[in-house]
Amino acid sequence: MSPMLRRLPALVASLALLAVPSPSLGDSMLVTGNHTAGASASLDFRIVIPPVMRVMENSHPLQLTAGADGALSAEQRLVVLSNMKRGFCVTLRLAAPGVDRWQLHAPGASGVSLSPVDDGYRVCSTRPGRYTLVLQHQFGVNTPGTQALHWPVQTDISAI
Repeated sequence: MSPMLRRLPALVASLALLAVPSPSLGDSMLVTGNHTAGASASLDFRIVIPPVMRVMENSHPLQLTAGADGALSAEQRLVVLSNMKRGFCVTLRLAAPGVDRWQLHAPGASGVSLSPVDDGYRVCSTRPGRYTLVLQHQFGVNTPGTQALHWPVQTDISAI
């Protein structure tokens, strides 16, 4: 066997040791030259939050029962979540015939306005947020002797 072939396994073993990275040595690269390659990058992030207007709760009795004085009254709990910049409005309209003299109060409602409109009431907020409204309804009926009535109010919500 030639002396070169006898040294071949030792040469391969030496090269293998050079190819195995040492855990204590760091890896780096230095680039030098007459011209430097410039690198530039820019990242533009755009976070888009979709507009949300959601009625989380709209609870009220399914049926109104007349009190001792013959008046019908009920409480409606309305929870609205909105991220709309200019806010939202909830329009409440009478949806049942035979009901008149409707009065609506929103005691303790902060951040909202309550105003009468032609066919009901409008509750509006001009800012995003979560609003919990407790609305007090009082109804009169134009049919004497009415003791019970299905919920007569239709609730619509819209963005401003």
